[in-house]
Amino acid sequence: MTDRPIIPFVSNISAASRNAWSVQLQAALPEFRIVPFDPNVDFANAEFALVANPDPDHLSQLPNLKWVQSLWAGVEKLVHSLPDDVAIVRMADPQLAKTMAEAVLTMTLYLHRDLPKYVSQHASGIWEQHDVVLPEDRKVGVLGLGALGRSACAALSQHGFDVLGWSRSHKSIPNVRCFSGEDGLTDLLHVSDIVVVLLPLTTTTRGLLDHTRLSRMKSGASVVNFARAQIIETDALLNMLAARHLNHAVLDVFAVEPLPQTDRLWRTDNLTILPHVSAPTNMKTASEVAAKNIATYFRTGQVPDCVDRQRGY
Repeated sequence: MTDRPIIPFVSNISAASRNAWSVQLQAALPEFRIVPFDPNVDFANAEFALVANPDPDHLSQLPNLKWVQSLWAGVEKLVHSLPDDVAIVRMADPQLAKTMAEAVLTMTLYLHRDLPKYVSQHASGIWEQHDVVLPEDRKVGVLGLGALGRSACAALSQHGFDVLGWSRSHKSIPNVRCFSGEDGLTDLLHVSDIVVVLLPLTTTTRGLLDHTRLSRMKSGASVVNFARAQIIETDALLNMLAARHLNHAVLDVFAVEPLPQTDRLWRTDNLTILPHVSAPTNMKTASEVAAKNIATYFRTGQVPDCVDRQRGY
């Protein structure tokens, strides 16, 4: 059928990924035609687009664009590149929250059971046992209490950890001691043994964990960043790790990806580097979420819940 409405798929990803996404999206939206962006294709009637790290110049060539459906959770690049009258719908996939919660629990246990220390001992041929701390005696602070943070808190709480959560405005979550505001952030950092960063990158979270705030962390604590690299000041983090004020850091996000082989982070012994794998978007479930949003708009004309441009998420 050639009369099916066209949905532009605007992306700046590898050809293999673009093709894989196109197959999944087409399967989820059989009544539409998913067409990767091409300047030679007429997209004049397109009111919405599917996007994955899109080139802003390509989006500017869609004259009737009213909203975009992001296939990824992070939207900070879209916020700064799209006109204010184009709504941004972020990917709110329940599977993404489950995957992130699994990653948070995995790396929290990695730190909780001293696995970095045992890996180091292995390299040096050292046989030495260390005391095991009970989960209820380990305070884990989660920065960011949106869908991902709430799911992570639930997984940590179910495992028995003493869970603390922080957000800009106060929230109430079962089995979680919630903090908010600047004073609340200081209090959480001061007592947490492990701090997990799950905040969106905004003007207020950029550089949030600077030297001053990292110095307020409990001596010997560890930090996990599954959010955006720019939330933690790299120089400050490395200084705290070198001074052993912080015991260990797990980083899954970086300002430049892939992380260059020449980057000094690779040569920091009390740092674990992951290649941005904490919560990859599942193509099948994300395509189903996108399909539901598009079908609702096509039926009702109502744009799905979108990003608050003032807050940045």
